[in-house]
Amino acid sequence: MTTYAFPPHAIPTVPVEDQGGGSGVVFPVRRILCVGRNYAAHRREMGGDDRDPPFFFAKPADAIVPEPTKAPYPPATTDLHHEIELVVALKGGGANLTPQQALEAVFGYAVGVDLTRRDLQAQAKAKGQPWEAAKAFDASAPISAIRIMAAPPPGAAVTLSVNGVERQRGQVGDMIWNIAEVIAKASELWTLAAGDLIFTGTPEGVGAVVRGDTIVGEVEGVGRLEFTLV
Repeated sequence: MTTYAFPPHAIPTVPVEDQGGGSGVVFPVRRILCVGRNYAAHRREMGGDDRDPPFFFAKPADAIVPEPTKAPYPPATTDLHHEIELVVALKGGGANLTPQQALEAVFGYAVGVDLTRRDLQAQAKAKGQPWEAAKAFDASAPISAIRIMAAPPPGAAVTLSVNGVERQRGQVGDMIWNIAEVIAKASELWTLAAGDLIFTGTPEGVGAVVRGDTIVGEVEGVGRLEFTLV
C-alpha cells in the first residue's frame, strides 16, 4: 500500500458534453501540448512565413479552467493576449503514430483559449529562454466541455470576440498542419496517451485583453466558451 507524504492533489478534469444520458462524465487530463504558429496568417503575424514542422510547448494539466465564467488576470504581466484554438482530446495514443492511427486516438474536441503573457514571451525569445512563464501559468488554458464527435470539417469557423467585437476569425482548414498531422508529429516526440489534450494553434488577430473583458471563443460545430477576466 502506498503512503503519500500528503494527500494527493485532485486530477484536473474537463466536462464531457452531455450526450443525452445525463451521466456527468468528465475527461481526466494527463497533460496539455500546444502547437505554435499553425495558421499561415498568424505565422506571418508573429514574424514567420514557411511550413516548418510544427513545434510544441506544454502547459501543466492544472492550467485548465473548465467551462469558466471567470478567469483570473495573471500576475507579472501588463500584456496578456488571447489565442482561440481547436482542442483535441485523446482516448488513446502511442509513439510514432500514422495519421490514421492519430485520428483513431481522438476522443473528442473542445474550444480552448491559450492565454499568453506576451511581454514575458518577448523577453524570453530575446534571450533564447524557455516560454513556461509566458505560457504555462495558472489558469492559462480556459476550455469548453468536450464534444464527442468526428473531426470538424475544414470549413468550420474558428472565432473569438472581446466585449462583442470580433478579433479572430479563421477556419479549421487554414491549419498549416492538419489535425492528424499534428497528433502524429507529437507522437514522434512523446508517447501519447488517453487524457492528453492538444491545442492545435490559433488564427491571426491575437491581441491584448484586460480585467473586465469578456471573451467569447467558438469553433463551429464543436462548442462555445465564454469567460470574463477578473
